Amino acid sequence: MENLVLIGMPSSGKSTAGVLLAKKIGFGFIDCDLLIQGEEGALLSEIIAEKGTEGFLKIEERINSGLQVSRCVISTGGSVCYCDRAMRQLKKTGTVVFLRLSAVEVAKRIPSLERRGVVMRGNVSTVEELARERTPLYERYADIIVDCDGQTIDETVSAILHAIKFEP
Repeated sequence: MENLVLIGMPSSGKSTAGVLLAKKIGFGFIDCDLLIQGEEGALLSEIIAEKGTEGFLKIEERINSGLQVSRCVISTGGSVCYCDRAMRQLKKTGTVVFLRLSAVEVAKRIPSLERRGVVMRGNVSTVEELARERTPLYERYADIIVDCDGQTIDETVSAILHAIKFEP
């Protein structure tokens, strides 16, 4: 396995589980949201406010499609599913794992989508609408789907390890 790429809704555990997963399998860890913030010198919410949704997605596409890494767990931003070129490149370099989390669970974990820096396209304004729009995209790109509802981070990590058939 070259890389392990985590995709999913905001708060699905991509970053938190990703760090723990990387430690367990001996891979490096990359958080694409942090790469974007570092390159732009601003928080995700500030970048979206300044450059707009499409401007942000261009940055996200460029950063994700330009990754040249191996043996890494890559935590993508939740909106990377809108970036076809980036998703095709990420699939070429690794196994894509969709951390599926229901809209109900996302709403419990995130009190405000806007303050969190979540990309909302078109008329999407609720977690339910966001999930309806994104879930088919996540499913299209996923090699593996791991259900995360009702799981702790440790349980999510164990489920991913089981799904990728990792044996230490």
